[in-house]
Amino acid sequence: MLNWINRFNICALLDNHQYSSIHNSLECIAAAGALTSFASNGNTKQQLKAFLQEHQDWLFGHLSYDFKNEIEPLHSNHFDGILFPDIFFFQPETVIHLSKHEVEIASLSLSPSDIFSAITLEKTDTECSMAGISPQPRISREAYLQIIRQLKKHIQHGDCYEINFCQEFFSENAWIDPINIYLQLTAISPVPFACYYKLNDKFLLCASPERYIKKTNNRIISQPIKGTYKRDLSDLDEDELQKKRLSESEKEKSENVMVVDLVRNDLNKICKEGTVSVDELFAVYSFPQVHQMISTISGELKDDSDLTDILYATFPMGSMTGAPKRRVMELIEQYEETKRGIYSGCIGYISPENDFDFNVVIRSIAYNQPDRYLNYQVGSAITFNSDAEKEYEECLLKAEAMKKVLNKQ
Repeated sequence: MLNWINRFNICALLDNHQYSSIHNSLECIAAAGALTSFASNGNTKQQLKAFLQEHQDWLFGHLSYDFKNEIEPLHSNHFDGILFPDIFFFQPETVIHLSKHEVEIASLSLSPSDIFSAITLEKTDTECSMAGISPQPRISREAYLQIIRQLKKHIQHGDCYEINFCQEFFSENAWIDPINIYLQLTAISPVPFACYYKLNDKFLLCASPERYIKKTNNRIISQPIKGTYKRDLSDLDEDELQKKRLSESEKEKSENVMVVDLVRNDLNKICKEGTVSVDELFAVYSFPQVHQMISTISGELKDDSDLTDILYATFPMGSMTGAPKRRVMELIEQYEETKRGIYSGCIGYISPENDFDFNVVIRSIAYNQPDRYLNYQVGSAITFNSDAEKEYEECLLKAEAMKKVLNKQ
């Protein structure tokens, strides 16, 4: 299926890898071809509202982190080697929905039976004979440690309480097969918000464990992640101890609760009074490389809140910024050295019923094919109690799967 949709200039595959959750509604869905599309060109809010009202159909797309500049009086002048647009949505020609026992194919231009036949004849080759790629850090380890010390001074002086600081690892003149990389990455990290996303000659190969925001009828939920411990699958007793240590860590819980408060504040802008609640606090979930602390916040939407209102109230997500959000985004611009672009943005779908689900773009490889520029970015939450050395190690831990896949090419 992935090989088939990749024939089109624009396509997306969203896959939850059969993770069981009461909040999951789609197991795997793919979109191919663009009948119509929307990209920002000024006055985005009103134009996006009009586009969504006009196209009551399946829509897929993304917001880049720098869409924040449409929401707040902010800017970014950093280097961007990937060059995804700040916002893009498309109405697909074909939608393919996989569930446990069946496949549903809907197409406005092709016969579903012809599509199914073509997919079943596709061959998947996961072997890749290209030279190994070893992305280099944009910020040296020594410079990173110094920046963390500076950020802790900002926290000490009361500028902010928590800041998500990110760094880029990049490779120039890189040549990859995006499908092969995606399949290998998700084989190592089969996570619930994985995504293969192609926008002409730009690619995102995403193994994200995190949901940004989801709407079902008039109910909305957000599930920020804050708190990461490495797994030890060679010693299951030690692995259980690691999980317990994470659940009891006061540092990780303090990071998590700050983001929960920020998300509650964001949801209160678009939810009915008294309906925003924390359904799950400090829950620890296990993924192939790491244990993560995840909280779930929900609310009942005001009757007049549409997707545009929701995005403008909640984006960018608190887990990738910090608190207070605007001041933290200013500090991010001051101390980071790469434009985040699609990293720490979101990718997802909107259904014909106006329900939607978006991930957080983390644990992802981005690729600009014509420029042969490849990167991945990683970050962590910095608080007053953060240890700079441990934060750097956490970044390397989060990069482990991406580094492994690229190195063995």
